[in-house]
Amino acid sequence: MDELWMQVSAKLEGAVGANNHDRWIKPLRLTALDQGVAAFDAPTRFVSDWVNRHFARQILDGLAEASGTRVERLRFEIRPERVANNPERAPADSASRAAAPAAVATNDLGAPLDQRFTFDNFVVGKPNELAHAAARRVAEGERVSFNPLFLYGGVGLGKTHLMHAIAHEFQRNHPDAKVLYLSAEQFMYRFIQALRESTIMDFKEMFRNVHLLMVDDVQFIAGKESTQEEFFHTFNALVDKGKQIVISADRAPGEIKGLEERIKSRLSCGLLVDLHPTTYELRLGILQSKTDAFRAQYPGLSIAPGVLEFLAHRITSNVRVLEGALQRLFAVANLTHREITQDLTQDCLADILRASDRRVSVEEIQRKVADHYNIRLSDMIGPKRVRNVARPRQIAMYLSKQLTSRSLPEIGRRFGGRDHTTIMHGVRKVEELAAGDETLAEDLDLLRRLLEA
Repeated sequence: MDELWMQVSAKLEGAVGANNHDRWIKPLRLTALDQGVAAFDAPTRFVSDWVNRHFARQILDGLAEASGTRVERLRFEIRPERVANNPERAPADSASRAAAPAAVATNDLGAPLDQRFTFDNFVVGKPNELAHAAARRVAEGERVSFNPLFLYGGVGLGKTHLMHAIAHEFQRNHPDAKVLYLSAEQFMYRFIQALRESTIMDFKEMFRNVHLLMVDDVQFIAGKESTQEEFFHTFNALVDKGKQIVISADRAPGEIKGLEERIKSRLSCGLLVDLHPTTYELRLGILQSKTDAFRAQYPGLSIAPGVLEFLAHRITSNVRVLEGALQRLFAVANLTHREITQDLTQDCLADILRASDRRVSVEEIQRKVADHYNIRLSDMIGPKRVRNVARPRQIAMYLSKQLTSRSLPEIGRRFGGRDHTTIMHGVRKVEELAAGDETLAEDLDLLRRLLEA
């Protein structure tokens, strides 16, 4: 069995990637292959469930090909001692943890860390400099004055990159520390599994005895009452012990609907850092950094002057789209043996460039502002002049002027047939107020980000 599994495992590494292989495939031990069922030892239930959901097909096909027999199903036995005592089949980093079985289980509960996401390759600019500095401070592992660190912002702005970087650096600085990184969905999944299997005390002990807990996309537990209850108690237990917590979400705690007030309050007690949308300078810096890496991957390819500047100007949605566009561009140029020119860029990335040209509509702005200020959309375009309606209406006028190419008369027609001078007055009023009202300025920034996301 061992020889067969080594053969299959080696092939799987090429199929699933080295990182996934080390985290999920390598810890398994094939114990039997009989009547179409492959039996494995696995270190934790979480590992076996993850493998079943994500890699079962590749494993079944690999075993069938290598053994020449029909293999239709995987069966797992949870035997953590087999992995802890067998360095040949333990995860790549298990050597440093062999003497501490609890650390093995803690890391297996979480999500795998991406080796690409480090501080060394995180491009810092004005929109993310505070988040980067705060993440660096937490990664040092010393006591900080803020707990939790709460990172929030839209998709592709670097939240997950920073969280992985914190985990890597924290573990490097403190090799014996227990670091647990996982998504809010995984936290919920593990909690439900513990309830179902009557292992809730093991769950509590595991999650409340880490040195650094990192939960990504916490907005996904909104509306899940039991999960929020357990998260709240886990949060309190770790803070009381002086352990660090890092949380990420797509918006600030107070803006997550369905999140309990006590959790919002707790999360807001730490340092809240908003990762703002990228600037042209930051996007260009990211492209230049990635280009250096891609040139090593695709030696001999040349890129014409102005291409990176063109991409930084045109693709403004988020960093993931930007990096994906550059990756595609280098791959196409490599396959076709062409220089990366402006013409090739426009041909190769036509779909991405079209999507990036999307313009916000006045109607979208009206809906978003009405939702934000909890007023009816009909009031937005109606005749009411009370303050709680008039001010949001002026804000929507201001954003319509800033974010659309519509003329003042056109905007006026969409606001119930108002005169263009009314629109101009509203725009100027908001500009004047925002200069001295920090809350209004933050509202405008939030609404702009939501509309441009």
